[in-house]
Amino acid sequence: MSEIQSLGRGLKILDLLGQSQDGLSVTELAASLGVDKGSASRLVATLARYGYAEKDELTRRYQLGPQVVSLSRSLLARLPLREAAKPYLRQLMERSGECAHLAILAQGNALYIDQVESPATLRVNAQVGTLNPLHCTALGKALLAFGELELPASFDPFTPRTITDPQTLRRSLDEVRRLGYAVDDEEFDPGVRCIAVPVFDFLGKAVGTIGISGPSSRLTPERLPEFAAIVLEIGKALSERMSFTT
Repeated sequence: MSEIQSLGRGLKILDLLGQSQDGLSVTELAASLGVDKGSASRLVATLARYGYAEKDELTRRYQLGPQVVSLSRSLLARLPLREAAKPYLRQLMERSGECAHLAILAQGNALYIDQVESPATLRVNAQVGTLNPLHCTALGKALLAFGELELPASFDPFTPRTITDPQTLRRSLDEVRRLGYAVDDEEFDPGVRCIAVPVFDFLGKAVGTIGISGPSSRLTPERLPEFAAIVLEIGKALSERMSFTT
């Protein structure tokens, strides 16, 4: 195996691990890479040696390692949207009382690039660097509705309320465009509701999305319009700020 092949396959392993919720075994990695188990084992062991992968000794499955987080933080620190959004995330949390999140499109998912936590005892946090699906999260649906994106290839169900067919999702996205905001009504996590709006740059392109997440007991259907108005107002202000960022 040449050095270039090894590098390419190592990067592919990182990609596969990043998309896996529960980690991957050497057998699964070998099948995905189209190589024998010995080659896959050596490749992922090398990544683990340098901190880019991590092995669970109980399950013998690999996940992304801490070095990837370090690289991610370096990248996130250089994103103009993340820096511009900081005061708006803070304002959104303070006015809504709920956790405020910021995401961009990455690898066909919503990548959480920043958040401001709510001081409430019962709150909904999302770890920065997390990749969540587009079809069942408010941040993801805002990206789909306003980002001129193709629908996802699959619609994995996460709760009984997850949209799992293209036609229903298209109708939902039409409603998102009409209202200007997206709602996750316990579609990704039971007992959690979220609201999100797109963030546009100076060209009018959706470059990200900002929103809130909270317990369904506080983000009730009756109060959704109230919370949505706050998210819309702050999302619009952030888009105006981004219109001066090139």
